[in-house]
Amino acid sequence: MSNPTPTLYGIPNCDTVKRARAFLAERGTAYAFHDFKKQGVPAERLDAWMAAAGWERVLNRQGTTWRKLDGSTRAAVHDAATARVVMLDNPSVIKRPVVDWGGSITVGFDEAAWTDLLSART
Repeated sequence: MSNPTPTLYGIPNCDTVKRARAFLAERGTAYAFHDFKKQGVPAERLDAWMAAAGWERVLNRQGTTWRKLDGSTRAAVHDAATARVVMLDNPSVIKRPVVDWGGSITVGFDEAAWTDLLSART
């Protein structure tokens, strides 16, 4: 049985995405890359990420993009539906990278957790 190729979603110039991509490359792990800037955020995938990880985890309230949003937009985010609208309109507000490992979803880069995931895949 072969494991599906993971899909890494993010923005190529994001430092965390760069570290995550380097991590996978160093371990010889093939992956597909989905660029939010060029390809947008797939709405159906966003729904799956929020279901798997919770909208609060997927929405990056610590980043520059969030801080640059006007106060009324930030204040309007209070549940999954309102967060979804903001994330679709502003892909950079999604915590990166999001990886679909073909059965599980991770949000953000955690080297120890990813090492465990890769070990379980072999």
